Amino acid sequence: MDPEISEQDEEQKTVCVGREEDIRRSERMTAVVHGREVVIFYHKGEYHAMDIRCYHSGGPLHLGEIEDFNGQSCIVCPWHKYKITLATGEGLYQSIDPKDPSAKPKWCSKGVKQRIHIVTVKNGNIYVTLSKEPFKCDSDYYATGEFKVIQSSS
Repeated sequence: MDPEISEQDEEQKTVCVGREEDIRRSERMTAVVHGREVVIFYHKGEYHAMDIRCYHSGGPLHLGEIEDFNGQSCIVCPWHKYKITLATGEGLYQSIDPKDPSAKPKWCSKGVKQRIHIVTVKNGNIYVTLSKEPFKCDSDYYATGEFKVIQSSS
């Protein structure tokens, strides 16, 4: 296998979505990467990208607030307040043991629900590469054309 060919193929899958200075100022941006709408966040010095629509009911995550829960930075869906970790795409919820009246709620994971994507920075540009993970994420359902929120220029 020729390494130049595989590098070139990889570059074609990576899309420049904007300038580092712009996302640092706004702390988020939206983009379409190979037909898939994503939101890119800049939070606590790190970049994160995920599908733009919430896995639960298609809420617009680019309009949500970022909050920390159980030591994890999460985007909170503005529609139903679902919490999604920026780093892994896990859905978080609070659980309590109903048989223990003195129990305190604890944070638990629903597993990966939101597809996250790879963000790289090169020469002041922000690039997104779509996830290659073979498993199906709940957010995949809302990544289809029927639910698009970013207006195309055509």
